Amino acid sequence: MGAVVVLWVLAVAATGWSVAVLVSGADAAGALVAGVAALGLTLAAASGTRARPRLEAGPEGLTVRRLTWTRHVPWGRVDDLRLLRTRRLGRQSVLLELELRDVDDRERLVILGRAELGADPVDVFDDLAALRPGHRPGDAGPPGL
Repeated sequence: MGAVVVLWVLAVAATGWSVAVLVSGADAAGALVAGVAALGLTLAAASGTRARPRLEAGPEGLTVRRLTWTRHVPWGRVDDLRLLRTRRLGRQSVLLELELRDVDDRERLVILGRAELGADPVDVFDDLAALRPGHRPGDAGPPGL
């Protein structure tokens, strides 16, 4: 939630910068850069605000939120839950990968990291596995996790 607040503060500051550049009559390139920065930060902040929480789970299934859509997926349409380990710039991170099927049987892959989940993806995976029907105690995901 802190990151969303920071984005809103930056969006307001960039909007102020943009207005100041326009009022001062600065060059067109400066006005364009200020406007693009303000717009981009505002969209990022709106996305973070609109799509929270990104993932909710219950006995009936999952609800996934994105900026432009929200989907409730019953457990019967959750094809797979996986943890994906990645290494970037010498740092290892874990992502939660969800394979879902829409009501028209279109497949949808949703990948969520720690920032989107607000928790450790390994802990979220364990919680989802426990909620998912057919879960057997001791199922902990892929080997090595």
